[in-house]
Amino acid sequence: MGETFDADVIIAGAGMAGATLALALRQAGLTPILVDPAPFEAQAAPTFDGRASAVAYACFRQWRVLGAGEALAPQAQRIEQILVTDGRAPGAASGGPSPFFLRFDAAEIAEGEPLGYMLENRLIRAGLAQAVHDAGIQVLAPAKVERASFGPRAATVVLGDGRELAAPLVVGAEGRGSVIRRDAGINAVGWDYRQAAVVATVRLARPHHGVAHEYFLPSGPFAILPLTGDRASLVWTESAARAQALKEARDEVFHAHLRRRVGDLIGPAEREGPVFTYPLALQLAERLSARRAALLGDAAHGVHPIAGQGLNLGLKGAAALAQTLVEAFRLGEDIGSEIVLERYARWRRFDTATLSAGMDAFVHLFSNDNPLARLARGAGMAAVNRIGPARRFFMREAGAAAGDLPRLLQGEAP
Repeated sequence: MGETFDADVIIAGAGMAGATLALALRQAGLTPILVDPAPFEAQAAPTFDGRASAVAYACFRQWRVLGAGEALAPQAQRIEQILVTDGRAPGAASGGPSPFFLRFDAAEIAEGEPLGYMLENRLIRAGLAQAVHDAGIQVLAPAKVERASFGPRAATVVLGDGRELAAPLVVGAEGRGSVIRRDAGINAVGWDYRQAAVVATVRLARPHHGVAHEYFLPSGPFAILPLTGDRASLVWTESAARAQALKEARDEVFHAHLRRRVGDLIGPAEREGPVFTYPLALQLAERLSARRAALLGDAAHGVHPIAGQGLNLGLKGAAALAQTLVEAFRLGEDIGSEIVLERYARWRRFDTATLSAGMDAFVHLFSNDNPLARLARGAGMAAVNRIGPARRFFMREAGAAAGDLPRLLQGEAP
């Protein structure tokens, strides 16, 4: 690290992707600094983020390698089955499964892995915060990057309190409104779905056995995702107005809406904590890197949560960026050079674009009641159900175990 530098890498955003990258760089001998407006204690508060994430099994391997897995494992619920139903009402709640039905089973994965792990975001943040602390990584919080500049030899960020930091590379991992993306001159494209995700946690009266349910209803997807302790995270799509009404509804009104959607599928359920709403939109950065700048997580790609792949995209990006930088560092290369960063961008470009486009196509294909669309959906689901290799391909894709995997996703050090 040069004398004029405060770190090897400044990471704007200490969220789940940014913290994972910092841990990987630190383990390999580089010096990262994390900068975030919210201290880790605030990020782990129950009111900060009510969502839960389906973490691909390969991404969970990464956390084990980086020292966060031991703390996160007791909070992680294995997903043993995913049942997908297409219809006007949940198939199981209307007397039997819809003819348009799809089943994924962890027993078909040769490695003995689950389909994924469900973890509440606040618990992920707490586990990563502890690992960051144990690794001795410097965290500046609360602190916000107000602007950034990118010169031929260094990148400089200016914080809200006037402090300046310099490093060979700055990573923008601070979400959709990324200052790093803006100041690096990288445009973003996308559109608003004019819908919101309603998120709540419920305690179930009977075991869920690690089964996740996804219903594609005319108004949008509705998911029941298993959590530890026979709880479930509910995620369903509504118009912004209906979502706000559900957020403010009394308990009995909320549960009446829930029963209308799922019938007796999950039995009696008691809501725990507040109801959260999140606007839904697609946003993709036109490039993943520029001179002395790289983008990660939602700063690079904000996708619809229809298949729960948003966080996994960020974690795969963290593994790829870490490996790219570590290899360049060990070869004595300038880790902030455009040549090095283009390797990362090229590695992640195709997967990011295809997965984002696929999620968008899913939204438009499944969130309607057009008879022709329903017929096409049913034919596709029936075909996947009948073809074992097709099912296993989708499961490996969802598990982040397909393609050119970074070492961290294979369970190896960066």
